[in-house]
Amino acid sequence: MLDIYHFSHGWLTPLLSYIMSFIGCLLGLQCAARARQESRTSWLGLSALAIGGTGIWVMHFIAMLGFSIEDAQIRYNVPITLFSAVTAIVVVWIGLTLVVKPEPTLPGLLAGGTITGLGVAGMHYTGMYAMKSDAAVSYNAGLVGLSVLIAVVAATAALWFTLHINGAFATIGAALIMGVAVSGMHYTGMASMHAHAGAHHSTPAGAEALQLLGPLIAGISIVTMLLLISVGLTSIERTPVRRTPPDATAPHTGVGLAPPRRSDSLPADRINWWEDRTETPRTGTVPTNQYWPSRPPNSSGHAPETARLRAVDERAPRQPRYGRHDNT
Repeated sequence: MLDIYHFSHGWLTPLLSYIMSFIGCLLGLQCAARARQESRTSWLGLSALAIGGTGIWVMHFIAMLGFSIEDAQIRYNVPITLFSAVTAIVVVWIGLTLVVKPEPTLPGLLAGGTITGLGVAGMHYTGMYAMKSDAAVSYNAGLVGLSVLIAVVAATAALWFTLHINGAFATIGAALIMGVAVSGMHYTGMASMHAHAGAHHSTPAGAEALQLLGPLIAGISIVTMLLLISVGLTSIERTPVRRTPPDATAPHTGVGLAPPRRSDSLPADRINWWEDRTETPRTGTVPTNQYWPSRPPNSSGHAPETARLRAVDERAPRQPRYGRHDNT
């Protein structure tokens, strides 16, 4: 039996894979929350891309960068590797479609979690099948079954989070838990592997890990980070601004409103007799302030001073607007 190393680069690959799983799950939860409120199809597609593409597939193959077998060469079949990525995205989208509905149900959650979990486990072992080596590889059936069970439970919990998680701290906590579940499922499945010396030692066909996985992981990671920033900025822009309603008891000031009365700021013994502190009626009297005394209106609805000024104005001779006026 050959020795298998899962941490050939130390804690770099497991830590980086967990970080990418957390980021993908965080973005997926945010998109799923949008899908509950806005356009369901587009946001569910982005959520599946984030969780299945980054949270699961990218995490899996970043961890595989630290995988090696003693005295064995490892290559990856390109079409099968890409098929595993599509599988992860599609099964997550199916699960989200079954669960994220206007009226979600428990049977829908269980069905979606089962389909998604089995699909994620299938993605994992499809990716392992894409790995070609000159060593003979076998699996422990018990650990394989445990990894599938972990995948189903983790998928069901993730779909439940997409329905009930709201708020920044709750979303971050759920993404942390999902990252742990995805990583646990991956390394449980990897622990079921055993390697033996093969009959032939020729170099297997396929691409090396960095040649294939490096560009794919870098491209998907950049897209995920840009989407995460974009979703975060749109969330800030769409946050409603809470406006404080005006206080009805506050003094009315501002352009177009009556100036405050000087009597409001003077003691009672310094208020002149013409400065009335009562509120101005809406109809029937002339507005009262320190410049215009309060007088009762006459029968025509106007104050006496106003009626007298109008009468004087009507008796006054009118001057022509243009030309010289000569009284002689």
